[in-house]
Amino acid sequence: MKYTKAEARKRRHFRVRKKVAGTSEKPRLNVFKSNTFFYAQIIDDSKGITLVASSSMKLGLKNGCNLEAAKAVGKDIAEKAKSKKISSVVFDRGGYLFHGKVKAFADSAKENGMKF
Repeated sequence: MKYTKAEARKRRHFRVRKKVAGTSEKPRLNVFKSNTFFYAQIIDDSKGITLVASSSMKLGLKNGCNLEAAKAVGKDIAEKAKSKKISSVVFDRGGYLFHGKVKAFADSAKENGMKF
């Protein structure tokens, strides 16, 4: 059975989510990318709430889903997390390969003080 690209990503994400969960001490940093925008949020799964969120749409970037946008979102979410005293997170790549935009986002977040 052949899956579409989106279905395959969903299946990978479910597999990852079975193992990765965010707590109050170490919340989950989730990534999602659409054709037009790049999104990230820090989630406390034990309470079921989003602590911090950022996206290229909120930042008003013209090309919302390219490498520069991913880096900008990584920097923004790291700064917002710092203000909420969140330094260590569990990285949930959302079923995407750790390559390209996702890697650029993660590197940018790490450079700005996030630990995962």
